[in-house]
Amino acid sequence: MRPLRYSINVTLDGCVDHTAIEPNTDMHEHAEATIARADALLFGRVTYQLMERAWRPPASDTMPGWTQPFARTIDRARKHVVSNTLDGVDWNASLISGDESHIINAVRALKAEPGNGIYVGGVTLPTLLAAAGLIDEFEFIVHPRLAGHGPTLFAGLPEPLDLEPTDRTAFTSGAVATRYVPRR
Repeated sequence: MRPLRYSINVTLDGCVDHTAIEPNTDMHEHAEATIARADALLFGRVTYQLMERAWRPPASDTMPGWTQPFARTIDRARKHVVSNTLDGVDWNASLISGDESHIINAVRALKAEPGNGIYVGGVTLPTLLAAAGLIDEFEFIVHPRLAGHGPTLFAGLPEPLDLEPTDRTAFTSGAVATRYVPRR
């Protein structure tokens, strides 16, 4: 069974708006290595469209040179997109639609496939998956910045989820990535 891993950048005050984070070389190297560990990526509509606009060629070709390894890795990655509003997807992607029960079953089926793992990003979809007990590893990359606005993580999670730290990486920017597994 493939593990489902979640990774997100967050400010000290809990903001997960990607524009609140200053991009830098070590963050992109870490992100590239993170998604390279997976056989597939799992996105909700908003995250998929955000990533596609920024990282699908030719848009990614205009990004700084130090972002290109990340751009190439995400471009060739297999993607699954959860959406009930999109009619179709491309960019090496397949569409998952339906009610919450159908989405949870579709993710369980993806996890049941052999391989190295799946990475999920975003805000809304991970809340549904965490509530269903489907996320095997959480990574929070906490940046030393106060954004003063939201959105925040896991709003509406029906019950607390206790996590156990497993790994920690500090970056030259002052950001710290900590990985956790659910306490069972």
